[in-house]
Amino acid sequence: MRNWRHVVLAILAIAAGAGIARAAIDKQDFGLVERGRYLTIAADCNGCHTDPKDGRAFAGGRPIETPFGNVIASNITPDRETGIGAWTDDEFIRAVTRGISRNGTHLYPAMPYPYYARVSRDDLIAIRAYLATAQPVKNRVGGNSLPFPLDIRYGMVAWNKLFYRPGAFHAVPQKSAEWNRGAYLVEGLMHCGACHTPKNVAGGDKTSEFLQGSPVQGWFAPDITNAGGHGLKDWSTDDVVAYLRTGHNRFSAATGPMGEQVERSSSRLTSADLHAVAVYLKDQPGNDQKPPAPVAESDSAMKLGSQIYADECSACHAPDGKGQPGLFPSLAGSPAVQSTDPSSLLRVVLYGTRSVATDDAPTAPAMPAFGWLLNDRQAAAVVTYVRNSWGNAAAAVSDGQARNVRSMLAHRNE
Repeated sequence: MRNWRHVVLAILAIAAGAGIARAAIDKQDFGLVERGRYLTIAADCNGCHTDPKDGRAFAGGRPIETPFGNVIASNITPDRETGIGAWTDDEFIRAVTRGISRNGTHLYPAMPYPYYARVSRDDLIAIRAYLATAQPVKNRVGGNSLPFPLDIRYGMVAWNKLFYRPGAFHAVPQKSAEWNRGAYLVEGLMHCGACHTPKNVAGGDKTSEFLQGSPVQGWFAPDITNAGGHGLKDWSTDDVVAYLRTGHNRFSAATGPMGEQVERSSSRLTSADLHAVAVYLKDQPGNDQKPPAPVAESDSAMKLGSQIYADECSACHAPDGKGQPGLFPSLAGSPAVQSTDPSSLLRVVLYGTRSVATDDAPTAPAMPAFGWLLNDRQAAAVVTYVRNSWGNAAAAVSDGQARNVRSMLAHRNE
């Protein structure tokens, strides 16, 4: 009996010790909450979990577009009925890193748990502490719009076996502390590969093509490896930092989903973290194949595109394609312009866009829409011209590609 008593006392002591350890994490501690606020910004949680139509922070309801249909972001406010207020820390971490909700249902990887699996438990506890300070919002979000059989969540069990690789982030000892910090951010918290890594037919990452560009929400998230031409080879680390901080640099301006990310997330990170991200990205080799030969100036599309460019584009982007620094982005030498997929450039030409406004670059210049003026042949021609002038080299754009982008965007605007 005495031995059993000792065992029971030992178990109680261990349990008490665990309770003391948990109590040591004071979720009302300002330092922990402030750290969680910063990490939440780095992870851009607000971007998906706040519906811009009503602006209630973290209350969910925003449709997240995927190739298979829309997934509705959940409520992550501390509301106990419709949010995560009643969740334990372990339930929160399981959902964020393994994609399994409190009730055991599987989440879709529109919530990028394959990336958040790399985030440390301490950082996730800090995020949880910050979210606990948000305004509770009673908002029971609606269902997803996925077709059968994708609407059966149990299918994610098979998806996870094929494409989900659990495991904490491990620093590479041969690399610097700064490189490893950048890797932790890119591969984990900032989940850059969720947009910039090509996907297979099932929506899983093509890991052999990490960060080499992928279609996303009607745009093309460009190659952000150090590849030449369509990658970041010509960008310095300072160029990358400037882009992430301000949304602008001498090569490009952030628009679309990347503009949102810069506004909500990267523009609010520390210079040290942005530089670490830049160091890491500049060390990613990518697909540095020989660039294609530029389309000949004598080509009919190039001739037509040259005329359109001179009439409609050169006033802002300059006859030499170099634009106006900090105002109108350079088209000459732009990786986005020379991307393997011209969807983003066609979208901007046809429907226009506005670049992001940040504290360091508040102007947010706009690109007007030319879809009303240009037919598909003309739009394809001017994009082909821009992609193959001033030292640029990229595949010609067809009338059909322009037609597809126009049709896709017209359908979304209905």
